[in-house]
Amino acid sequence: MNSQRKQHRCMLGDIQPGTMAKIRCHHSCGAIRQRLLDLGFVPDSEVNVVRRAPLGDPIQCKIANYNITLRISEASLIEVECE
Repeated sequence: MNSQRKQHRCMLGDIQPGTMAKIRCHHSCGAIRQRLLDLGFVPDSEVNVVRRAPLGDPIQCKIANYNITLRISEASLIEVECE
C-alpha cells in the first residue's frame, strides 16, 4: 500500500525548530540571492531549523552538515516544502 505524506509549502522563516524541510525556490534577488545560494540554500536541498533566538530573530539552520544563522528577513525569502 502506497502511503502519501501530506506536504505543504511555506517560508523557511515560518517553520518551527526541529522541522525538516526541502527548499523549493527563492523569492530574493541580487546580492541576497547570491549569498543564500553560496551558503548552500539551493533548490532541492534539505534544511533543518535547529533553533530560534529568544526574541525569534535570527534562526539557526543546518544544511549539508553546516550550521548557518539567518535573519528572519532572509529566511522569509526562501520557499520550502514541509511535512
